[in-house]
Amino acid sequence: MKFSSLGLAPEILQALDACGYTQMTPVQEMAIVPARRGKDVLANAQTGTGKTAAFALPILQQILDKPKATQPGAPRALILTPTRELAEQLATTIANYAQFTDITVSAVYGGVKMGGQERKIKAGLDILIATPGRLLEHINQCNVNLADCEFLILDEADRMLDMGFIDDVKTIFQHTSNDRQTLLFSATISAAVNELAHKILKNHETIRVTKQNATADTVEHVMYPVEERRKIDLFMRLLAEQNWFQVLVFTSTKEQADRLMAALKEKKVDAAVCHGDKSQGSRRRALADFKSAKIQVLIATEIAARGLDIQGLEYVVNYNLPYLAEDYVHRIGRTGRAGASGLAISFVSREEERTLDNIERLIGSRIKRITKKGFEVSNRDSLLKAVTRSARPSRTNKGGQGNRGANPVHKAKTTKAGGPKSKPKAPSRSKKR
Repeated sequence: MKFSSLGLAPEILQALDACGYTQMTPVQEMAIVPARRGKDVLANAQTGTGKTAAFALPILQQILDKPKATQPGAPRALILTPTRELAEQLATTIANYAQFTDITVSAVYGGVKMGGQERKIKAGLDILIATPGRLLEHINQCNVNLADCEFLILDEADRMLDMGFIDDVKTIFQHTSNDRQTLLFSATISAAVNELAHKILKNHETIRVTKQNATADTVEHVMYPVEERRKIDLFMRLLAEQNWFQVLVFTSTKEQADRLMAALKEKKVDAAVCHGDKSQGSRRRALADFKSAKIQVLIATEIAARGLDIQGLEYVVNYNLPYLAEDYVHRIGRTGRAGASGLAISFVSREEERTLDNIERLIGSRIKRITKKGFEVSNRDSLLKAVTRSARPSRTNKGGQGNRGANPVHKAKTTKAGGPKSKPKAPSRSKKR
């Protein structure tokens, strides 16, 4: 189905054509029409399926249908998103959709000074994109008024809940009008997301594009069993042998990211790291350099797992498996986007096997195992046999008797002469005469 069949404004169609979009994705086909009609929507679709256009286009169209002068500090639409990077990306993407209109778009997020953001808000804008914490700061300083906000969108709602933003989100909703239209988009639908949806949505339409927690069909999944201490060596070997030109690597901690970065730097591999200890400017430059192919490897913690659209990315490496199985879906969603093929590679240590089981149950398929010569890990059965053998009683006594086991047979104590050692008799008592 083509965008031209929706009857969108010529300015929006012109922008979509400039972006190279003609055919709608399934989530766009299912969500744009009800959202444009003003209905609340709960949409569940995997990453890389075009969710941004699914909620942005109907909002842009409604703003054009009912033009109003922008008011200082009073946006008509608010989009909440969990991370700074995603807020920036949404602002860029939606501004591209609105490039031939007078609709103004801006993003506010932490890690930068508030002054510039405050000036943009007070100058007046139509669509405000924000992370929850920074938006509350602007609300508390009376920089923004949401009383007349007509549209409220929660993007990556499940991630916002995972990151502990639920109280912030509820507080923000209290500052908005009950007459607003609310759209809730999420890659996974958990019990917490369902509970939130029933509290904030009214007579909503539920859209499920794929089975729950599905991964894109265009992504191939493989895993390498490897000892934790040898993961850096394995990564270096595969980077050289497989000729990975651009690869996004996820680690579970900042320390792991920094260690891998140091190893790559030593080998003179062009790389950058993106985690919470880095400044917003540093993270922005790292992502921009990776997108423009100036660097070969981008190392990131979970902060980069959601919503980042990196064109043509073929390889995602899970240097460590994520703590939550659901986060695996979001990590590997950076590849195999928009119908392109991708490869998700995971390094799995003995300690991560249970997490791997959880991931396989979540995605509903077994991940292909690849054993790399020189990096073999002993299998679980042989390990258990070795432990069992070490626990067995030894049989080294000259008399052929083993050590006492679980059911020892105690021999009677003997005297030096070899006879049985009998208990001494109690002295007899004589009667008094």
